[in-house]
Amino acid sequence: MLELKNISKQFGQKQIFDHFNLIIEDGKVLSLVGPSGGGKTTLLRMLAGLEKIDSGEIIHNGKEVPINHLENLNLLGFVFQDFQLFPHLTVLDNLTLSPVKTMNMDKETAKKKAMDLLERLGLGEHADVYPYSLSGGQKQRVALARAMMIDPQIIGYDEPTSALDPELRQEVEKLILQNRKAGITQIVVTHDLQFAENISDNILKINPK
Repeated sequence: MLELKNISKQFGQKQIFDHFNLIIEDGKVLSLVGPSGGGKTTLLRMLAGLEKIDSGEIIHNGKEVPINHLENLNLLGFVFQDFQLFPHLTVLDNLTLSPVKTMNMDKETAKKKAMDLLERLGLGEHADVYPYSLSGGQKQRVALARAMMIDPQIIGYDEPTSALDPELRQEVEKLILQNRKAGITQIVVTHDLQFAENISDNILKINPK
């Protein structure tokens, strides 16, 4: 279980979160729904260590997590809205780069882990291609595989269906539901309430202040 207590975050003169509290049960899917500017993506980025948390507590499975070192703890694997795959690297290299460089994983171990994930996500035959040759749904799955390479406690998705047609949107739904069945805790940022209702155990509506 992940518990956020009295989380505060300010951008310039704007208070994004002020003593924000949230509990996320293990293995559940929580969707954060609402228009732009409410802080949905910021919350994910804070949990991934990509944004600083000004104050508050994070408790994971009964233990307090140091909020100033989240980037080193692999608490949340972040699946970016625009995928952010390196265009000059193959799919396999996109997956292995971070674990080898930041986690000191040896290359052979990283490659085996990456191939296992790609096979699981139906992308094994695309390991040696470059991102430009992939469809939007395939890029989404590669981005998910990359997030899973660090064995995060939670996977966070930032608007995972925003650039996808209805058929690929259903593909992402299935992927998230498969992960839920596997017991993976997931947080999904979306403006699409219907999508959120299809995948979520809980929905939290966040509106700009």
